[in-house]
Amino acid sequence: MKQTKLATILASTLVLSTTLGATSAKASEFINVLTGGTSGVYYPLGAALSKIYGEKIEGVRTQVQATKASVENLNLLQQGKGEIGFALGDSVKLAWEGNADAGFKAPLDKLRGIAAIYPNYIQIVAAKETGITNLADLKGKSLSVGAAKSGTELNARAIFAAAGMSYEDLTKTEYLPFAESVELMKNRQLDATLQSAGLGVSSIKDLATSVAIQVVAVPEDVVTKLGAPYIPATIPAGTYQGQDADVPTVAVVNFLITHSDVSDETAYQMTKQLFENLPEMEAAHKAAAQIKLENALKGMPVPLHPGAERYYKEKGML
Repeated sequence: MKQTKLATILASTLVLSTTLGATSAKASEFINVLTGGTSGVYYPLGAALSKIYGEKIEGVRTQVQATKASVENLNLLQQGKGEIGFALGDSVKLAWEGNADAGFKAPLDKLRGIAAIYPNYIQIVAAKETGITNLADLKGKSLSVGAAKSGTELNARAIFAAAGMSYEDLTKTEYLPFAESVELMKNRQLDATLQSAGLGVSSIKDLATSVAIQVVAVPEDVVTKLGAPYIPATIPAGTYQGQDADVPTVAVVNFLITHSDVSDETAYQMTKQLFENLPEMEAAHKAAAQIKLENALKGMPVPLHPGAERYYKEKGML
């Protein structure tokens, strides 16, 4: 009898400790913020977002992950290997459709929207000594188009197609991240780099302090052929050292994306804390100055997460 009683007590204790353990684990939620290369804009903004979430969302642990940006981020989200990620609008659209050429083997049906944030400007920069001033001048020259099948490289392919050009028109095509492209240009091993990022990206700023640069124009007719989600844009004079005139180009909006397995409460808090802490985001990078609540739903290529939807309903936007 005593043995039976003892066994019952032990069994009850085990059940209680297991239950307590589960509650404790659930209380500490994890948010992995998927960004891009450390020399781009996604990374400092992701680091700021991670800090905000860690401080403002109760019981949350956060991490920032440097990645190859848009395409990798979207695939990782589909696999549940991140809770929120930065991505270009055209990449998100192609991911939802399952475009294999863009790096998506099947439709990424778990993707859910948090917010449209700031536009990425396609910034083509050449060494001034090359004489490159416009897209057509790139023929017969060497160009880095970003990491293979990254959001930047998808932008490069789309722009070349709209201009009636291809990588075959180049003498050499490099598939390199921003910082590595800049190093090659500094060493006179590369004529130009195409970078899709917020204005004032650190990699081009760094380049402009070492080499005389020319910001290359993307003509309006090319922008018109591209169509949505691309929009006409201008890189203002003085954005980079030695740039003394406005340069027309093309831009595409960035989005913060999550996935359907993230809880409604977490998605709600991720959306709310983003918009309630914009000064901290802007302190991390000036591109965040263009994040506006009134633009948060414009052109969203995937369904909104119900948690984000709740926040926008509170704000009278839905």
